[in-house]
Amino acid sequence: MEIKRIGVMTSGGDAPGMNAAVRAVVRTARNFGWEVMGIMRGYQGIFDRDFTPMISRSVSGIISRGGTILKSDRCMQMYESEGRAEAACILREEGIDALVLIGGDGTFTGAMMLADEHGVRSVGVPGTIDNDLYGSDYTIGFNSAVNTAVSCIDNLRDTSDALDRVFLVEVMGRGSGYLAWMVGFAAGAEEILVPETPTDIEGIRRHIEEARSKGKQSMIIVVAEGDEEGNVLELKKKLNLPDPPYEVRTAILGHVQRGGRPSAMDRFLGQHLGYESCVALQKGVTGVMVGVVAGQVTLTPFKDAIEKAKTFDISLLDTAMILAR
Repeated sequence: MEIKRIGVMTSGGDAPGMNAAVRAVVRTARNFGWEVMGIMRGYQGIFDRDFTPMISRSVSGIISRGGTILKSDRCMQMYESEGRAEAACILREEGIDALVLIGGDGTFTGAMMLADEHGVRSVGVPGTIDNDLYGSDYTIGFNSAVNTAVSCIDNLRDTSDALDRVFLVEVMGRGSGYLAWMVGFAAGAEEILVPETPTDIEGIRRHIEEARSKGKQSMIIVVAEGDEEGNVLELKKKLNLPDPPYEVRTAILGHVQRGGRPSAMDRFLGQHLGYESCVALQKGVTGVMVGVVAGQVTLTPFKDAIEKAKTFDISLLDTAMILAR
C-alpha cells in the first residue's frame, strides 16, 4: 500500500533528543513526498483529533531543544480494545497511512496492538532515558540523562567532601539499572545499587564503616529507583548508621534527568533513527523498532524490543567498586 501521509508522535516519558528525531522524520518524509501530521500529546492526540500539518520549516531550530514540541501524555483509552478500535478508525478517517512513534515500551505496546487488531502500520524510534529496550545499544535521551546526573553528583561530591557525609543518590530506572550503572561508574560512586543484582545491606554498612576506619570520610552511593531494597529514604532507614559519627543524606534527582538540552550524541542518534524510520516505511517494513547495534542499523519486532531482556555487563559493577576504593 502506497504511503501518502504519515503521523508522527512522541509518547510516554520525554527524553532529550526527541525533537531531533521529530525533525528528521518530518524532513525525511517530506523528501519522500509524503505529507506529515504531527500528533499532539501521544495517543491522546488521536482521540482528541489534535493533528498539526508539518513541513520542513515546522521543525526549524528544534534540534537543540529538550522535551518535545509534540508534547506527551498517558492515554488510558489505549488500554481498552474499544479505544484502540476508535483510534484506528480516526487514523483511517484522517488519511494517515502509517505512524512513526518515538517513545518506549508502553508506546510500542500500543503500536503492536493497533497492528495486530487493526492493521495499523508503524515504525518505532526508541526514546527513553532508561536505555532498556532490546534492539539498540542506546536509546535517545540516555546519554543526556547520564551527563545530567553525573554533573549533579559532581556537585554533591563537593559538599559530601566538605562535610564528611555519605550521600545516597537516587536516579531513574524502575525496571532497569542501566542508567544507575553508567552514572555510578562515571561519577566514581563507592556503591551502585541496581535491580539486576541483590542488595546486601549489611555489606554496604560494613563497607562504609571500613572506609571510615581507613580515613575515607565521604561517600557517594548511587541507587536505581527500582532497587529491591526501596528508594534512598528506605535505604537510609535500613542502613541505620549512627549519626554521629555518620551523617547520611539523601538526594533524589528525579525528573531533572529528563530535561535540558540534548547532548551531541542524542542529537545524532535522534536524527539517525528518525531518518531510518522513514526509510523502513518506504521499504514496506512495519511493526518494528529501528535501532543501532555495534554501529549497524537494526530492525527489531516490537514484541522483541519490549519483551526481550536488555542487559549490561554486570561484572563492571565490581570494576567500579575496585576503582572507587
